[in-house]
Amino acid sequence: VSVLLFTAAWFARDSAGAPPPAENFRASQKKIERVKNAYDLKWPGIKKKLSEMKIDTSSFELFIRGFKEEKQIEVWVKNKNATTWSLYTTYAICASSGEAGPKRCQGDGQVPEGFYHVNTFNPYSNYLLSLGVSYPNSSDKVFACRHDPGGAIMIHGNCVTIGCIPITDDKIRELYVMAVEAKADGQEEIPIHLFPARMTKEKTDALKKSNPDPQTGIFWDNLKEGYDKFEAAKTLPVITVNKAGKYIFG
Repeated sequence: VSVLLFTAAWFARDSAGAPPPAENFRASQKKIERVKNAYDLKWPGIKKKLSEMKIDTSSFELFIRGFKEEKQIEVWVKNKNATTWSLYTTYAICASSGEAGPKRCQGDGQVPEGFYHVNTFNPYSNYLLSLGVSYPNSSDKVFACRHDPGGAIMIHGNCVTIGCIPITDDKIRELYVMAVEAKADGQEEIPIHLFPARMTKEKTDALKKSNPDPQTGIFWDNLKEGYDKFEAAKTLPVITVNKAGKYIFG
């Protein structure tokens, strides 16, 4: 798990109490050597590929989707005013811990499963660069250990992990730059959807057969609803959580 280090710029507020302008976020990130190097290495290629996909490089949004069994992270993009997402690339998850099933406690070694967003940009990570996953979310808090559900789950560089998602230094440079650009261009939340596997009927049935706990099966059926919503039209549903911790898809 990456050590979280924050800079004052992330918490800066102007005199009216509003967040700093987006351009200040981009500029402050690019002052950091690791981020500047990532831009030098990756931004020209990112711009070229986005342009080839007819995606506006100055106004795009980002969506991240992960699959534990397949050890893959998908990166999706769209123009800001569009509703349909296009697959930009797929990265290999180069190391993993735990097994199929949600994270519930600190120290369980599990990678979370559920619907999250990027909640941290950490250019000082022990693993080069990292993006925080907003675990525990309001669903997790219903089911997780009351004393300590854990946290500090990151998508990061290198190839070591206990509950995080490493994708190598090369790939985190690209993903981090894309995330900085999306945030600086006005995307308030970058969604991260994490699944035990690609939630086809066959895979979901196999997961439930391998784990006879009925509550886990119910949880996976709920995740499959969200997976199916996106697969049907490549649009993201509005996701809320009810008092019982169930995801509700608008």
